[in-house]
Amino acid sequence: MSIDALRDRIPDYAKDIRLNLGSLAGETTLTDQQKYGTFLASALAARNATVIREISAEVEDKLSPEAANAAKAAAAIMAMNNVYYRSLHLMSEKVYGTLPAKLRMNILANPGVEKADFELWSLAVSAINGCGLCLDSHEKVVRKAGLTTEQVQAAIRIASAVHAAAAVIDSEEALAA
Repeated sequence: MSIDALRDRIPDYAKDIRLNLGSLAGETTLTDQQKYGTFLASALAARNATVIREISAEVEDKLSPEAANAAKAAAAIMAMNNVYYRSLHLMSEKVYGTLPAKLRMNILANPGVEKADFELWSLAVSAINGCGLCLDSHEKVVRKAGLTTEQVQAAIRIASAVHAAAAVIDSEEALAA
């Protein structure tokens, strides 16, 4: 079980997704922790059981338990925050943006890994979930921490390919049912 096994599940009409997953697995602008944490957080955000299983198997020996837990936490907290902050951004009545969120977000203060890595994973999940406000916020933090535009782009590329793989597998499963 691995990214290669996931690629094998992608049909020929989505060959580009298959190729992108392969090339992104070899991505070198990110550290291994950043790369594999991005893959895991993105798989969880994409919400496809097959993608989650295959990518979890791929990263099992590549991420420390603390890093894997932090990637999972990034996906979890962003599932909440992306809905909340995207809603504030989309609503015409701007008063909601002045109110305190009153949502627990303790993991942001102590994620168990380097803050920049956790923020990068949060950025990738925010890309999948379509929250521009969160994308801007996390991008500023990672750039301030010293990550390059190429590293930010690499994380977004991983998120987009993982999300596309999940969409293709969801579609194939629906067509087979």
